[in-house]
Amino acid sequence: MPTIHVTVDQLDHSSSKGQARDHALIMDRPEPKGGQDKGPMGGEALLMGLGGCFMSNLLAAALARDIKLSDARADIEGDLADAPPRYTAVRMRVSGSCDPAGELPKLVTIAERGCIVANTLRGALDLTVDCGEA
Repeated sequence: MPTIHVTVDQLDHSSSKGQARDHALIMDRPEPKGGQDKGPMGGEALLMGLGGCFMSNLLAAALARDIKLSDARADIEGDLADAPPRYTAVRMRVSGSCDPAGELPKLVTIAERGCIVANTLRGALDLTVDCGEA
Protein backbone atom coordinates (compact mmCIF):
# COMPACT_ATOMS: atom_id res chain seq x y z
CA MET A 1 0.00 0.00 0.00
CA PRO A 2 1.17 3.55 -0.61
CA THR A 3 2.32 5.73 2.25
CA ILE A 4 1.17 9.32 2.80
CA HIS A 5 3.78 11.68 4.22
CA VAL A 6 3.24 15.09 5.81
CA THR A 7 5.46 17.28 7.96
CA VAL A 8 4.65 19.62 10.84
CA ASP A 9 7.22 22.27 11.75
CA GLN A 10 7.34 24.67 14.69
CA LEU A 11 6.78 28.30 13.70
CA ASP A 12 7.04 29.99 17.12
CA HIS A 13 6.08 29.44 20.77
CA SER A 14 2.55 28.18 19.99
CA SER A 15 2.04 27.64 16.27
CA SER A 16 3.13 25.11 13.70
CA LYS A 17 2.84 24.63 9.96
CA GLY A 18 1.64 21.36 8.50
CA GLN A 19 2.80 20.60 4.97
CA ALA A 20 1.31 18.05 2.55
CA ARG A 21 2.75 18.13 -0.95
CA ASP A 22 2.61 21.86 -1.89
CA HIS A 23 -0.15 22.70 0.59
CA ALA A 24 0.22 24.20 4.05
CA LEU A 25 -1.97 24.58 7.13
CA ILE A 26 -1.08 26.80 10.07
CA MET A 27 -2.21 25.38 13.41
CA ASP A 28 -2.25 27.18 16.75
CA ARG A 29 -3.95 27.36 20.11
CA PRO A 30 -6.58 30.01 20.91
CA GLU A 31 -5.39 32.99 22.93
CA PRO A 32 -7.09 31.82 26.16
CA LYS A 33 -4.96 28.65 25.93
CA GLY A 34 -1.69 30.57 25.47
CA GLY A 35 -1.70 30.66 21.68
CA GLN A 36 -2.01 33.36 19.08
CA ASP A 37 -5.06 31.98 17.24
CA LYS A 38 -3.20 31.85 13.91
CA GLY A 39 -5.15 28.80 12.79
CA PRO A 40 -7.20 25.84 13.96
CA MET A 41 -6.02 23.62 16.79
CA GLY A 42 -4.81 20.18 15.79
CA GLY A 43 -8.02 18.58 17.04
CA GLU A 44 -10.06 20.96 14.90
CA ALA A 45 -7.78 20.16 11.94
CA LEU A 46 -8.51 16.46 12.52
CA LEU A 47 -12.25 17.12 12.21
CA MET A 48 -11.64 19.27 9.13
CA GLY A 49 -9.52 16.44 7.72
CA LEU A 50 -12.44 14.05 8.20
CA GLY A 51 -14.73 16.48 6.40
CA GLY A 52 -12.26 17.09 3.59
CA CYS A 53 -11.61 13.39 3.03
CA PHE A 54 -15.33 12.61 3.10
CA MET A 55 -16.22 15.53 0.79
CA SER A 56 -13.57 14.47 -1.73
CA ASN A 57 -15.13 11.01 -1.89
CA LEU A 58 -18.66 12.42 -2.02
CA LEU A 59 -17.86 14.70 -4.96
CA ALA A 60 -16.03 11.91 -6.80
CA ALA A 61 -18.98 9.54 -6.28
CA ALA A 62 -21.42 12.10 -7.71
CA LEU A 63 -19.19 12.84 -10.69
CA ALA A 64 -18.67 9.14 -11.49
CA ARG A 65 -22.46 8.61 -11.52
CA ASP A 66 -23.38 11.76 -13.47
CA ILE A 67 -25.31 13.08 -10.47
CA LYS A 68 -25.36 16.86 -10.16
CA LEU A 69 -24.50 17.66 -6.54
CA SER A 70 -24.72 21.23 -5.30
CA ASP A 71 -24.52 23.03 -1.97
CA ALA A 72 -22.81 20.01 -0.39
CA ARG A 73 -21.82 20.57 3.22
CA ALA A 74 -20.55 18.45 6.09
CA ASP A 75 -21.24 19.79 9.60
CA ILE A 76 -19.00 17.95 12.05
CA GLU A 77 -18.89 17.99 15.82
CA GLY A 78 -16.80 16.02 18.25
CA ASP A 79 -17.43 15.22 21.91
CA LEU A 80 -14.36 15.70 24.11
CA ALA A 81 -13.25 13.79 27.17
CA ASP A 82 -10.16 14.29 29.28
CA ALA A 83 -7.64 12.05 31.06
CA PRO A 84 -6.38 11.57 28.39
CA PRO A 85 -7.85 14.35 26.23
CA ARG A 86 -9.54 12.80 23.20
CA TYR A 87 -12.67 12.66 21.10
CA THR A 88 -15.13 10.05 22.33
CA ALA A 89 -17.67 10.56 19.55
CA VAL A 90 -17.83 12.39 16.24
CA ARG A 91 -21.00 13.20 14.35
CA MET A 92 -21.14 14.36 10.75
CA ARG A 93 -24.33 15.68 9.16
CA VAL A 94 -24.16 15.86 5.38
CA SER A 95 -26.50 18.02 3.33
CA GLY A 96 -26.80 19.01 -0.30
CA SER A 97 -29.03 18.92 -3.33
CA CYS A 98 -28.91 16.22 -5.98
CA ASP A 99 -30.23 16.05 -9.51
CA PRO A 100 -31.78 13.57 -9.87
CA ALA A 101 -33.35 14.08 -6.45
CA GLY A 102 -33.06 11.48 -3.73
CA GLU A 103 -29.50 10.35 -4.57
CA LEU A 104 -27.73 11.93 -1.58
CA PRO A 105 -28.12 8.97 0.82
CA LYS A 106 -26.54 6.64 -1.74
CA LEU A 107 -23.65 9.07 -2.35
CA VAL A 108 -23.10 9.47 1.40
CA THR A 109 -22.86 5.70 1.84
CA ILE A 110 -20.35 5.42 -1.00
CA ALA A 111 -18.28 8.35 0.32
CA GLU A 112 -18.28 7.01 3.87
CA ARG A 113 -17.00 3.61 2.69
CA GLY A 114 -14.20 5.24 0.68
CA CYS A 115 -13.07 7.81 3.28
CA ILE A 116 -9.67 6.94 4.79
CA VAL A 117 -10.24 9.18 7.82
CA ALA A 118 -13.73 7.84 8.57
CA ASN A 119 -12.51 4.27 8.24
CA THR A 120 -9.61 5.01 10.60
CA LEU A 121 -11.68 6.82 13.24
CA ARG A 122 -14.51 4.29 13.19
CA GLY A 123 -12.30 1.75 14.96
CA ALA A 124 -11.35 4.19 17.70
CA LEU A 125 -14.56 6.06 18.59
CA ASP A 126 -18.27 6.33 17.95
CA LEU A 127 -18.55 7.83 14.44
CA THR A 128 -21.95 8.56 12.95
CA VAL A 129 -22.78 10.01 9.54
CA ASP A 130 -26.25 11.03 8.42
CA CYS A 131 -27.63 13.11 5.61
CA GLY A 132 -30.45 15.30 4.46
CA GLU A 133 -31.01 16.87 1.07
CA ALA A 134 -31.29 20.64 1.00
